[in-house]
Parts: sequence; structure tokens; C-alpha cells
Amino acid sequence: MLNKHHSYNQGPLPKGCQYCVIGSKLVVFITGVCPRSCNFCPVSDEKYQQDKTFANERQVKTDKDLIKEAKLMQAKGAGITGGDPLSRLDRTIKTIKLFKEKFGHKFHIHLYTSLNLVNEETLKKLHEAGLDEIRFHLDLERKDLWERLKLAKKFSWDVGVEVPLLIDKKNILEEMIDFIHDKIDFVNLNELEVADNNQSKLLESGAETKDQLSYAVKGSLELGLELMEYAKKYDLPVHLCTAKLKDATQLSERIKREAEGMKKSFDIVDEEGMLIRGALYHYHLKPDFGYREKLSKVDKEIYIKKLEPFYARIKKKFKLNDDEIFLDKEKPRILISKKLVKKKKSYFLEIGLIPAIVIEYPTADQLEIEVEFLE
Repeated sequence: MLNKHHSYNQGPLPKGCQYCVIGSKLVVFITGVCPRSCNFCPVSDEKYQQDKTFANERQVKTDKDLIKEAKLMQAKGAGITGGDPLSRLDRTIKTIKLFKEKFGHKFHIHLYTSLNLVNEETLKKLHEAGLDEIRFHLDLERKDLWERLKLAKKFSWDVGVEVPLLIDKKNILEEMIDFIHDKIDFVNLNELEVADNNQSKLLESGAETKDQLSYAVKGSLELGLELMEYAKKYDLPVHLCTAKLKDATQLSERIKREAEGMKKSFDIVDEEGMLIRGALYHYHLKPDFGYREKLSKVDKEIYIKKLEPFYARIKKKFKLNDDEIFLDKEKPRILISKKLVKKKKSYFLEIGLIPAIVIEYPTADQLEIEVEFLE
């Protein structure tokens, strides 16, 4: 049952998963608003119950942000999540239609939702908008809602159930499989991970991680394998999605795709998709303790204006083309090649800039992995 993506499956992988494992799905976080408050919720504190929208790591302010992120990573589809996307149904419908109109009907879209807000009218709107696949996150304590699954099969799309593998819920998970096996097209079982947020209470409830380097909960994977055996009595495709798949395959492949779209002509892309580049910082806005918080609070326009004369001066002095130097307005700094920043570090220091070699993610937030100052 072990496949090349570090997960387990019996029967075919769901269509949405086929795109995810090669990193070609854009992750659209529609809203953090949700009618449930699960103690294993992985949503970050920044997003939990907050009405914010993100496309991968890019906060969405306009439709252009969604399209930009999809194009940068050459997305072949999108996975819509939250919170609960049905909490903001109009926004969800608009997003589905936008993608279909921009990228065509082959752009595969799947959506995650609970059953709490499901009714036939809502499902009809999602289907008519062009949704290809819907995945229900069942509340194991609210079996009275499970009957709503039957509504989804009235429409021509793929229907699945996706649940975390809670180690103390084996009996009810088996009961769930007995109930859903003839009402859906597939089931996804997710290896449980401890989230680094205030909402997750797994550790307080007695869960343990596999080891010091893993967020995966001890015993969760084994439970998933037992449930796959249990489900063999039904003709039900099952996919056990592991923590390793999410980190070593899905995220890694998405990062590599994004690197191709985000890289500048002077960037070096390493084997993991990280960007290696030269950076010139204003003294008062260089990466240090609290850098991210500082970026969120400062008036970036002030620093951009301070950097503009340096940008023009450097471009002229070294006879750089437009694609050989870049004024980054998101993280006010000047980007150039690693080679140039090393070769001319004394000059940059002399004119009052802080030169550095940076290794960072090719994502909208450009999270730094390593910053080597050349002071």
C-alpha cells in the first residue's frame, strides 16, 4: 500500500491528491471563520477565526493576488480550505468562478468543509460554480450531521470524506467507515500532527509526538494502517496521507514550482527550491530579532524612498540592466546577484548599506532560512 509519495493507498488516489502530490495545487485559504473549534485545529493564530484570505503565503486583497499566485507557481488547480469556506459562501463561489474563467474547466478545484453549514441549496451553488471535488470533514461527535453526506451525491462531482487520525477514536472511525462506504467516492485519512498554535490542545490531552524532530502524533499512522485494513471489506478507495508526504513531497514540490516563477535572473535556485541572492539593506531595517514584526509595523514607503537613490546609483555605477537589480518593495531592500554583493561589499558598506547573502523561500512572504551579513 506504500506508494512513491510516502503515503499509503488502496484504490486510486483522489483527483485532488494527484495534483497535490506533485505540488501543482494552489492552496486558497478562504477564511479562518469556522463554526467548529476543534482541539487539533492546525490553523495558525494569525488566521484562526479571522476573516482573512490567503493564496499560499500571499494575503489576498484583490482578485489579482489570486491570479498572480496561481501563475507564479504554474498551478494546475486549487484546493480551497479554511476555517470553513462555506462560512463565506459568496467569496468561495466567486473564487471558483474566477479560476474557471481564467484558467479553463480543466483547472481542478477541490474544497474542504464541515457538514455544519451544508444544505442542498449551498451544494447546488458550489456545483454550478464549477467545483470538481468536495471533501467533508466529519465531526466524530456529531453523528446526527452525517446524513447530510447524501445530499452531495445528487451532483456530478467527486465526493470524499477527510478526517484526522485521532488515536483515541478508533471505534468511531470504524463506525464512520461503515456509514460512509456507499455514500462517497473516497476517504482520506490524515496522519495527525501537533500544531504550533494556541488552539491545538493535543499535547495537553496526552498525545505524544513521534520524536523531537517530528510534529506527527505517535500512533496516528499505525491507526491509519489498521483502518485501511478494516476498510478492505468495502469497495472504497482509501488514502492515508502522511506527515512525510506533506513535508517531503507536497510542500517541497510546490516550493520548486514557485521558485521557477519567483526567481530573478540573478538568483541561484538550490535543489530544494530555495533562492540564493544578494541583498542590500537599510541599516534600520535589516533582518534581526523581531524582523517580521517590524516589517508589519513600519511605513515601508519611507524606506523605499530612502533606497531609491541607492538603487539608481548602483545600477549606473555597475552598468546593470533592469533584470540585474531589483528594488523589493515588500521587504524594502535592493536585490542583486550573490557574486556582485560579495565582490563589492566594501563599496556597499562605504555608501551606507548593509550587504548580505540570503537564502529564502520563493514564496510571497520570502521567509529567510539563512542571512549572512558581509560586514
